[in-house]
Amino acid sequence: MQKEDIKVCVLRIEGTNCEDETARAFQELGVNAEKVHLKQLIKNPGISRELHRNLFDYQVLMFPGGFSSGDYVRAGAILAARIKKYLGSNLREFINNGYAVGGICNGFQVMVELGILPAFDRVMSDVPDASLSHNKSAKFECRPTLLKSVDKCVFTQNLKANEIFLIPCAHGEGRLTFAPEREREYLNYLEDNNQVIFRYAKPDGSLAEGEYPWNPNGSISDIAGICNPEGNVMGMMPHPERVMHPYLHHDWTRKPEILNKPGDGRAIFESVIDYIKRIF
Repeated sequence: MQKEDIKVCVLRIEGTNCEDETARAFQELGVNAEKVHLKQLIKNPGISRELHRNLFDYQVLMFPGGFSSGDYVRAGAILAARIKKYLGSNLREFINNGYAVGGICNGFQVMVELGILPAFDRVMSDVPDASLSHNKSAKFECRPTLLKSVDKCVFTQNLKANEIFLIPCAHGEGRLTFAPEREREYLNYLEDNNQVIFRYAKPDGSLAEGEYPWNPNGSISDIAGICNPEGNVMGMMPHPERVMHPYLHHDWTRKPEILNKPGDGRAIFESVIDYIKRIF
C-alpha cells in the first residue's frame, strides 16, 4: 500500500482533546488521517448519511488522549462501554485482520477498559485484566518523562532496543496495576510474550525502579506502554504526538543540538505507517 492511500481513524467523543495533534502527526507524514466521532462509526440516526463512516475503510484506529466523557466512573470506562456495545464485533475483526490500533494516555485507558489490552488469551476480554489507577503521587502529573524502548510492536518496529526517548506525560490515572493475587502471573505473562514496549527510565539510561519522578505514576515494573501478543495493538501513557518536532522538546533552547534530529515521538508514527505499507 502506498503512503497516500493509508487512512487513519482518530476516534473522538465529548471530552477527548488530543485528536488534533494525533491526526496532525499522521498528516505531517503524508497519511490521510481523519477525526471521526463515535456517532459516525455507529451510524447514529441523528447525523446525516454523508457523515457515516465504516471502520474497515481505515487501516489504523487511534484512541487519542483527553478526558473522554469527563473520566466519570473510571478513566476511559464510558467510551469503552459504548464501543464494546456498538462496535465490539467490528473491533475484534479489525484487530484479527492485522490492522493497527493505538491508544495514547486516555486512549490507553480506554483500551484497558475495553479488554483489548493486555489481551492475554483473547482479542477482547469480557472484563478488564488490568487497571490504570490513580498516580501514587495522588496528583495530576504533567512532566517530561524518559522512556526506554524494550520490546517491538508495529508502533515501535523502527526503534532501537534500549533507546531512550524524552516524551511528555500528562495524566492523573496512569499507574498500571493488576489484581494483587495475579500480579506476578500477569507481569510474567507480559514479559514472556514480549508485550512490554516502554519502561520509564532515569537520565543515565537505567530503569526508574519505581523512583519518583522518573516513574511519574508508580506503574508496576516501570511499565509505560504495552502491546497485545500479536503486536498490532499498542497503548502508552506519555504523548508522542506532542514531540513530533525537536523544537517541541522542553529543553531545546538549552540543548540546541536537539534541533539536528527529529522529535522523539516521530518514530512511533513512522513505524506504524511502515507496517501498513508493508503488510497491506
